[in-house]
Amino acid sequence: MDYIQAVVLAIIEGITEFLPISSTGHMIIASSFFGIAHDDFTKLFTVVIQLGAILSVVVLYFKRFFQTLDFYFKLFVAFLPAVIFGLLFSKKIDALLENPITVAVSLVLGGIILLKVDDWFTDKEETQETETISYLTALKIGLFQCLAMIPGVSRSGASIIGGMSQKLSRKTAAEFSFFLAVPTMLGATVKKCYDYCKDGFVLSHEQINFLIIGNVVAFIVAMLAIKSFIGYLSKHGFKMFGYYRIIVGVAILVINYFHPLFVL
Repeated sequence: MDYIQAVVLAIIEGITEFLPISSTGHMIIASSFFGIAHDDFTKLFTVVIQLGAILSVVVLYFKRFFQTLDFYFKLFVAFLPAVIFGLLFSKKIDALLENPITVAVSLVLGGIILLKVDDWFTDKEETQETETISYLTALKIGLFQCLAMIPGVSRSGASIIGGMSQKLSRKTAAEFSFFLAVPTMLGATVKKCYDYCKDGFVLSHEQINFLIIGNVVAFIVAMLAIKSFIGYLSKHGFKMFGYYRIIVGVAILVINYFHPLFVL
């Protein structure tokens, strides 16, 4: 990895983290194009810089993070499935993080689902504030979020759809997804760093710089992206993201068929 690659991956992360198009999937595609997808540090980098993007939520929704203990308990309940599944399947998940074909298939299948979501769950359903979400609803959203452990399945998309399936409006489901991302990505970052060190790797000075730059760039770009996404989603729904996912997924499959070196 070099500095240009680190910045490009961070920009991709900042733009895509809150869109239902899979930030991890896009970073796997980009890192495969750069020829660094198999590198252990790249896998660490693509997880850790997501924390920078997620921290933009803390800044933008700063006042709303000071809520009752009940709200934090609900976030913990929603976060718990990711902890359990992450610990059980971390090695298998790691193996998928270098496979753009998995991403491509997930993008296409997820795109088809997004084309139908607005018909399945209309935004005229019961609207709640994130503070009033029940523990059972929080748990169900957390289970939906676990689908995103498959690269190409968007974490935000899965958790937002999970919220809408529980009769939340698109806006409320998206906001709870953003709040849930904070403990989820913090936990993922700590776990990934621990595994990296446990496997005997030591971060060089340059790699530390990559992580710092990546988090800063992802944070700034995400700050610019998050507000526009909430506005667009509330007004227009998911269809555009569905078409985008299908086009990108099919393009990757076609490229791989003719030029398989693209995914090595």
